[in-house]
Amino acid sequence: MGWSRVLCFTDPLACQAAFPYSDIEILPTTKDFRVEMTQVALSRLWLQRTHLSSPTVSTATSKPGRRSIGFLTDSNLSPYHHCGIEVIPGDIIDNTLEAEHRRCGSGLDYGALSIPTDELDTAVEAIIGCELMERSERHIFHPRPQSMSRLLKLHRAVGQLARDTPDILQLPDVLRALENELVHVTVRCLADAIDEKTSTRGRRHDAIIARFEEFLEANADRPLYLIEICAAIGVAERTLRASCEEHLGMGPIRFLALRRMHLVHRALLSAVPSTSTVARIATDHGFWELGRFAVAYRAAFGESPSETLKRPTKQIAIHLNRPSSLVAAEANA
Repeated sequence: MGWSRVLCFTDPLACQAAFPYSDIEILPTTKDFRVEMTQVALSRLWLQRTHLSSPTVSTATSKPGRRSIGFLTDSNLSPYHHCGIEVIPGDIIDNTLEAEHRRCGSGLDYGALSIPTDELDTAVEAIIGCELMERSERHIFHPRPQSMSRLLKLHRAVGQLARDTPDILQLPDVLRALENELVHVTVRCLADAIDEKTSTRGRRHDAIIARFEEFLEANADRPLYLIEICAAIGVAERTLRASCEEHLGMGPIRFLALRRMHLVHRALLSAVPSTSTVARIATDHGFWELGRFAVAYRAAFGESPSETLKRPTKQIAIHLNRPSSLVAAEANA
């Protein structure tokens, strides 16, 4: 039995929980966060179409046992970068299990497909009679235009069905036909793709970012500072800055400040006003100039820190599979 849902989020914390096959950490870089999302679950395949209205930096980790691909579904108004590489219309991203950093401006239209790994392997053997190319460190491919065009049209059609006539997606024959066609065209795209080559410098930056990410995960609930990070991962500040600029679109100082701001936001949401103060929570996270902190907080979240603290305590759930995820709330089905 298939199902579909159309979601809209203005809270990144709730949006993070809406991805069933990935652990996602979303850091908006402006206060006006909005995501519109269409999700479709077939028998084996899971499909998603996303429109993101605001610029963000995010980190995604695919869950074991599934293979997922992503691609732009439209010509975007601003660039989209995956692990430091700009993705253009017609590219396919083959996502890995490792944490992958993504950044985009406003107006991102993005599509994704997810399938169990063993079922994809079976389909590959049946369709092309051999294994796909070995997995490499980078996973941006360039399928033939006709294959990619077919995938985009089919993906768009399924998304339209979910919005306009969702009952059709519960018919067994429709599910079977759609799923078989999607698997077939996906395999064709992967089979005729050309792997994006990685330079030696790019591989070094990937390794540095991987160590950076591991240190963040090991210290998920406390503020971090540049000197201790550089010492812990064994890299000079200048090299870390270059790696972060490539992968995250910003230097490590700005990224860590953004991360600490979101940690403060989480702490305020879960704090008890009668026993907590904004000043204590802010200073605990390294914000000593409280006036500047309050201005930056309002710019990020659209309200003052004290207003957040006074709101009813949110029941929040932490992504245990990805310790550095800041917080995730239950998504409304």
